[in-house]
Amino acid sequence: MNFLKIKNFIKRNAVLCIAALAALVTCFFVPPSKSYLKYPDYKTLACLFLTLAVICALKNIKFFTILSRKIVMLTGNLRMLTLVLVYVTFIGSMLIANDMALITFLPLGFFALQVTKNEKHMAYVFILQNISANLGGMLTPFGNPQNLYLYSHFNIPTGAFMKIMLPPFILAVVLLTAACFLLKPTPLSIDKAFGETLNKKKTVLYLVLFAFSILIVFRVVHYIIGLIVIPLVLLFVDRKALKAVDYPLLLTFLMFFIFAGNMSNIEGVKNLLSRLLQKSTLLVSIASCQGISNVPTAILLSQFTKNYKELLLGVNIGGTGTLISSLASLITFSEYKLLYPGHGKRYFALFTLMNVIFLAIMTVCAYFFFR
Repeated sequence: MNFLKIKNFIKRNAVLCIAALAALVTCFFVPPSKSYLKYPDYKTLACLFLTLAVICALKNIKFFTILSRKIVMLTGNLRMLTLVLVYVTFIGSMLIANDMALITFLPLGFFALQVTKNEKHMAYVFILQNISANLGGMLTPFGNPQNLYLYSHFNIPTGAFMKIMLPPFILAVVLLTAACFLLKPTPLSIDKAFGETLNKKKTVLYLVLFAFSILIVFRVVHYIIGLIVIPLVLLFVDRKALKAVDYPLLLTFLMFFIFAGNMSNIEGVKNLLSRLLQKSTLLVSIASCQGISNVPTAILLSQFTKNYKELLLGVNIGGTGTLISSLASLITFSEYKLLYPGHGKRYFALFTLMNVIFLAIMTVCAYFFFR
């Protein structure tokens, strides 16, 4: 029984386990000491926790489900439905982070395609939603976890951040829209019966808390104040939201900080990465994402370069590509297998093809026009 529990825990938290193993291995090269306390970016961890807590509260009152369902009901055909699902996920990732956008809006895509009997398009739509979550979140500091970290680590001015990410963001919108138009405008009919209504008082309160958490991200309010105010309010209004926070994600970040901190203190690694980054921070960061994902890439490479512009571009564009290039992609794959079992191989093949196309176009444009 204990073995089964351990096995299930590893399956549910595969990325956390890999991050912990990587951190543990590096501990043999850099023995634990007080310097470990300097590794984490505490502001990033605090902002991530606060944002996730408020989002969980909004999810508990079905804010996103009700809002997105009403939007979907306005569509009349498969192409428009896909556009709406992709745009909702795209915009959602800008506001509530890519992983939460997928957790929130993927079930909506499943429901919409199931009730309209269009399950055969589910893999294509899920993959577009996944790409839109990864690329949509690039425009805002809180849209992707790696953005939040780099924004804080390099103390990037908000205007400069958005100026860097606007060109690839616009390109992503164009590419995703074109991909949606490959689907035929097949007529749809969606059941409009839906009994859920919003709790207006809680909605207003949580949106105020969300705005407050955004002010913390933008350094208008100190994160220590946020760590006092937001949990205290939720403790009285919605304790379940605090329990529902993705603590394994926070712990994964902590493990990545330890891994990156130790790697930056290993002389051979330091010299190798420094030489590679001098040649092209953009291409090295994109390539690194394909093997170790974009979050650890951002944390690791930030120790060896001050070229935050190319690093920002690289870890956002690099979120497309392989299945492990972004933590959000693993969420989509897991959700697809759970909702539509027995079709994992087809999904993986289509995912790889579509992501490679997006990665190639985005990389070429970034290398020649955006850096």
